Amino acid sequence: MTKLNEGDMAPAIHAVDQHGNEINLENFKGHKVVLYFYPKDNTPGCTAQACNLRDNYDDMLKQGYKIIGVSPDSEKSHQKFAQKYNLPFQLIPDPDKEIIKAYGVWGRKKFMGKEYDGVFRTTFIIDEAGKIESIINKVDTKNHAVQILNP
Repeated sequence: MTKLNEGDMAPAIHAVDQHGNEINLENFKGHKVVLYFYPKDNTPGCTAQACNLRDNYDDMLKQGYKIIGVSPDSEKSHQKFAQKYNLPFQLIPDPDKEIIKAYGVWGRKKFMGKEYDGVFRTTFIIDEAGKIESIINKVDTKNHAVQILNP
């Protein structure tokens, strides 16, 4: 599994969002990108995180950030999730976990005594040149925008 560090170039992304629009990370050069990985649409923590980013979206845009969410859910699941919570940013379906694994956020987890493979909730802040500026491993789902805007 890849282990990325601050200062590394962000792995390339060639994907589609919840509406079938192509996303190429190269096209975001010149902008800061908040690339956040989350386990599953419509779960309490993931919904709190997405809604916090939505509620602070205008402030983040003013500071030059573009937001992209990634989870293993399907395009249809992302469409419903984005519509239900009025999410103004792009969500990438990654059911094959290619992007998730490229960013090193897939692995063994424990919850309530059970072990399983899953997505580690992680956010990468990518600078205007495509380098990883910072990595947030301990995401506060209800206050995530503050973690990004006031590190």
